[in-house]
Amino acid sequence: MMFRDLCVSLGRLGLVMTLLALGGCAGGEFEQRNGYRVDASATSSAFNHRIRYVVLHYTDSEEQRALTTLMGPKVSSHYLVSRSPIAHGQPVVRQLVGEQQRAWHAGVSAWEDRTQLNDTSIGVEIVNDGPTDTPRGRRWQEYPDTQIETVIALVSDLATRYDLPPTAIVGHSDIAPQRKIDPGPRFPWHRLHLAGIGAWPREADVERFRRAFDRAPPTLVQYQRALRAYGYALPADGEWSELNHDVTRAFQMHFRPGAVTGERDTDTLARLWALVARYHPEAISRITPPPTQSARHQNGSASALGKPSLPPLNRRRPDSE
Repeated sequence: MMFRDLCVSLGRLGLVMTLLALGGCAGGEFEQRNGYRVDASATSSAFNHRIRYVVLHYTDSEEQRALTTLMGPKVSSHYLVSRSPIAHGQPVVRQLVGEQQRAWHAGVSAWEDRTQLNDTSIGVEIVNDGPTDTPRGRRWQEYPDTQIETVIALVSDLATRYDLPPTAIVGHSDIAPQRKIDPGPRFPWHRLHLAGIGAWPREADVERFRRAFDRAPPTLVQYQRALRAYGYALPADGEWSELNHDVTRAFQMHFRPGAVTGERDTDTLARLWALVARYHPEAISRITPPPTQSARHQNGSASALGKPSLPPLNRRRPDSE
């Protein structure tokens, strides 16, 4: 009897082991949690990533002070990139907040059709002192090559893992232009683009739009529509305001850092239209729809509608790119 019982027990054990093996092959493992278990053997394909954007900042201070600030309790970021980020021959970044957690880095912000970008973005702080006002004017601290190479490695990985389009890699000044100016005009956005990260206009398109706008510049409303189409948050109301100046300045720091004026000049217009044409071509017709009789009357008679006339269009080409 004992031998028979032993055989039965071994048989049952074998059956259990077989079922467990089959369950493991089918992905039927359970995760033990507090008071319950989770079966993750079936996963749905109907989902998307919470992360929609990567927002780049500068710390406006040296590393130790920045680290102390970013440890809380008021602000944080997911990553911090030092000025000398190489250790044992490899780039090293500090991760302060998990990617699936909500860091407090963006504040009041907007890009495309979203607001409060803390909810949908990863924040990357880059150690840089930002601007210093001197008797000879404002000076901006440069970004070391090794630091930018580390930023490129980090952001490239994030963009790949979350399948982010080029227009989703933005600066703090892009999403909060009236409050922030980081990462500033010394940040090499074009270098990132050459490494496959972020947006940049095609030079042939810039030249094509520049020639067109030298002959017939777009209206202020069309300019505002183009900024909105690219991602900036401002009303297309035909009114030139401090917000328009700040958004223009943010755009120039990103895409025309050699001449940041806040003015709506021909080169700025050409770069903006070239970006929309490259990344949002479906929006071109919305920016410049076929004129109606009413629209022609309004465009030609802004002062009669009680609206201030547009600031003079500065056609001066920037001294440097």
